[in-house]
Amino acid sequence: MMKKGTDFTGVTISFFCHDGKGNVLFNKRSKNCRDEHGKWDIGGGSLEFGQSVIDTLKKEIEEEYGTNVLKYEFLGYNDVHRELQEQKTHWISLDFKVLINRDKVKNGEPHKFEEIGWFTIDNLPQPLHSQFPKFLQQYEEKLKEL
Repeated sequence: MMKKGTDFTGVTISFFCHDGKGNVLFNKRSKNCRDEHGKWDIGGGSLEFGQSVIDTLKKEIEEEYGTNVLKYEFLGYNDVHRELQEQKTHWISLDFKVLINRDKVKNGEPHKFEEIGWFTIDNLPQPLHSQFPKFLQQYEEKLKEL
């Protein structure tokens, strides 16, 4: 069976969730995730055949954080090439900034996330997912207004 990201280019929807008050939501990846175990990451999920990008965005946020999208902004895309455990991967990440209701957030996927937490841009958890510094640099101006 062919696998997204390794046998062919996968498409993922990445979301930088915030509460509109300067706080951003991260999850700590568990050993049950595909890769980058123990690293803090923003949310994301792969685009399934036949599903729209926005439907995927909303579905993944509901699944991961148990809340709805209040407002979203498309930031851009990243062409992600990595080599993990001697396996080359290639993903196209469609990146969004998403306003959510902080009071409704919960860890909807405890099997995938060891924990979730709110942080500020100036005080991010460590260690971060390998792609997050690039994300932050690429969208720095668009992320200033949270």
